[in-house]
Amino acid sequence: MSPSTAGAGAASTTQPIYCREVMVNVGRVLPALLAAVLLGSCAACGSTGDRQVTGAPARGEIVSASPVMELNGPQTSGYLDRWQYPVAQANGIRAYRVVYGTIAPDGAPTTASGLVVVPDTGTRRLRAVSYAHGTVVRRDEAPTVAGETDRARTAMFAAAGYLAVAPDYLGLGTGPGPHPYGHAPSEASASADLLLAARTLLAEQRRELHPEVLVTGFSQGGQAALALGRELRAGKVEGLGPGAVAAVSGPYDVQEVQAPAALDGRVEARQAVVFLAYWITAMNRIYHLYNDPADAFRPPYAYEVEALFDGRHDLLSISAGLPRTPQELLTPEYLELARNPTGPALRAMADSDAVCDWSPDVPVRLYGATGDRSVPFENSQRCMKAELGADAELIDLGAADHGGTVHTALPRILDWFRNTAPPA
Repeated sequence: MSPSTAGAGAASTTQPIYCREVMVNVGRVLPALLAAVLLGSCAACGSTGDRQVTGAPARGEIVSASPVMELNGPQTSGYLDRWQYPVAQANGIRAYRVVYGTIAPDGAPTTASGLVVVPDTGTRRLRAVSYAHGTVVRRDEAPTVAGETDRARTAMFAAAGYLAVAPDYLGLGTGPGPHPYGHAPSEASASADLLLAARTLLAEQRRELHPEVLVTGFSQGGQAALALGRELRAGKVEGLGPGAVAAVSGPYDVQEVQAPAALDGRVEARQAVVFLAYWITAMNRIYHLYNDPADAFRPPYAYEVEALFDGRHDLLSISAGLPRTPQELLTPEYLELARNPTGPALRAMADSDAVCDWSPDVPVRLYGATGDRSVPFENSQRCMKAELGADAELIDLGAADHGGTVHTALPRILDWFRNTAPPA
């Protein structure tokens, strides 16, 4: 799960890890100029504003919906061309930052934010595409804030006529608390509840949501996509089910592939260090992996590592605060736990590695690359050997690096979705 940037002309000042492609970091100047030139005023976006919510919001209940972008057809084409996700004959789009009720990993009520992009078409009943983004380390790198690459990827599906949604996940965007990185159950619940909120938003605009949802995601979002597909297939999202699932380069098997690969050189060392530190500190909040950071991390990193992943540090700051190799980061006990997990560490891995343990009965495609040094292709191969594999197709993107897989796969996924389940 690799350090990299969000894309050419990325909106973030950081280089989000293992979900992102390696590009030149140009800071926040381009997005500001792009917004001024292309986005114009959102005064006509139709903000629904803050809601009167008494107490904790119910799952999927909208707390607020604020416009973040409105483009006509030609502007949408120009916007997507600049982010290298072109769509022929693009529709106009309206994008909203939606804050909604969901649940924390322990089941307690909380809120999260997510992007909802509505196509400006005359179609009354819309089919949704749920796009799950890859790993970010800073909360403002999420799609509803400064994550312009993921916003453009989401907008690509709306430009083709779908209702497109992208959860920020818990603890990112405007959601409270820390981000439970790599925790598939909460990725699924945050994604599912955003779909419910989007259905309400559509209803307020006198439009309907088609019951079959198309699901996709990249890197951490590949894991999230399969987790959401599993929830939809199990009937856990009222009135909604999966129509097709396409996941790109996800860490579907942390126990058997991703964690061992972080130690044996299949994952580039610097990327492995960030992944292990991020995952262990996040899972400790849910599964109580350690009593003291020094149980897991060697000094001096034990005294700094938790603060690095507070959602405010960028990747450069995090990398500067961590060593070069996993062997310098982890204590001998935790190096062994990464190879042969037991107890809480095993439960943490098992809960998220279950994303391939379901029978979809709908078309499924897994995209990956043998050239990926961030999320090894073996993740996808292992998923094909699980229950999901009987209904899935594995597409090898060859020598592409991690970021290259999403650039290649997403346009193909859009074409596949259009042929499999058109927007309306």
